[in-house]
Amino acid sequence: MFFNLLPASFAAWAIAASTIAAMFVRPKRIAEAFWACLGAALLLAFQLVSLSEALSAITKGYDVYFFLTGMMVLAELARREGVFDWLAVVAMRAASGSRLRLFTLVYALGVAVTTLLSNDATAIVLTPAIYALTRRAKGDPLPYLFACALIANAASFVLPISNPANLVMFGSNLPPLLPWLRTFLLPACGAIFATYLTIRLAFRNSLRGALPDIAEDRHLSTAGKVTMLGIITTVGVLLFCSAMGKALGFPTLVSAVIISFFSALRDRRVLLAVVRGVSWSVLPLVASLFVIIESLNSAGGLRLALDLLEKLNQWPTLVANISAALGFAFGSNLLNNLPVGLIGANALHASYVSRQLASAMLIGIDLGPNLSVTGSLATILWLIVLRREKLEVSAWSFFKVGTIAMPPALLLAVLFLSPASPQREHRSTASVSSTARKEFCETVLIRLSETTHALDQ
Repeated sequence: MFFNLLPASFAAWAIAASTIAAMFVRPKRIAEAFWACLGAALLLAFQLVSLSEALSAITKGYDVYFFLTGMMVLAELARREGVFDWLAVVAMRAASGSRLRLFTLVYALGVAVTTLLSNDATAIVLTPAIYALTRRAKGDPLPYLFACALIANAASFVLPISNPANLVMFGSNLPPLLPWLRTFLLPACGAIFATYLTIRLAFRNSLRGALPDIAEDRHLSTAGKVTMLGIITTVGVLLFCSAMGKALGFPTLVSAVIISFFSALRDRRVLLAVVRGVSWSVLPLVASLFVIIESLNSAGGLRLALDLLEKLNQWPTLVANISAALGFAFGSNLLNNLPVGLIGANALHASYVSRQLASAMLIGIDLGPNLSVTGSLATILWLIVLRREKLEVSAWSFFKVGTIAMPPALLLAVLFLSPASPQREHRSTASVSSTARKEFCETVLIRLSETTHALDQ
């Protein structure tokens, strides 16, 4: 009854804010998916969004659901067959007794998994494997766990398949692989490098010293080798689809199902184990977030985004790009990056936006969630995995690390936006000297190199 006494727009924003706050705080340790579904149900109950609008919002994300389901199935299959445990042991052996070297190898492994299997795979499967390994190493596991969490977002725009938010943001207009790489490869490398330095700086005391000698020689089973081959094949299929400009969700799901059934020929228990192991609550959580954003669009959210983009189009290129990235990063931490990506997608369809400005928006949506625990689906999944391991990382602890790691990575990524994606301004006076930008970027790199040198001393 209370919401019926308020203006519709205010009530919609109030329910959305309460939902995100509940997901952040988790009263009585109730899962995030419950609060997201409750928020969507309240919007429907108080007629702040119609049933037809809610169904339309849910069906818009079908490609994301396919992609998430396929990746979660592949990740669970790999976990069951010990693929990531084996990779973690390989990293431990390659570290040769150095905690810092192990951290670097874990980080590099996280980059590879995020790039090729999406950031959700890094959160779901790599995290528990790394945690189990670091417990045996008898040291502080947090540097390695935060590496998994933050690289899941920092490397999530290397490829179109690296983050479901990429599919949400661009939808059917997802750029093909080569144009994507020309635009995002250099910014992604900058974000990965800056994030590595900041985590290493934040946990420098925990990364000192030697690892204990852990005699472990884990071999990958035949089933594990078959699973790894299937994953590599799936990555190849997705890269081909991306290069051809095709949708990625359905091929991901089909590949995962085929590989699962092929594995079941060797062990009939595989299918049931995979079905039980997948975090299916992720799907209603995402669908509910889409419903919430649909209500906010009607309550002025889309208009707000359009006004922001209209103003940014009048600003100098570099200032506009940084402002767009920061704005959408802030929004992602308030509402989660998937629904904010949907707002961005709607705004892109409804207004003129240059390619560089759209790229800066995506960087904010993908990288911005490194600030808070509810910023991205990958981070929420990371928290769920840690809770299963009886390890709690508070929202405040994550925020303290995020404030160190996210801003420099975001700035560097935006500065490195590829010149192959020119900014088509309405006014010629809005451009910024490419020489000045190059000098600024060189200065940033010099400072980062000096920081690396200082850390090595």
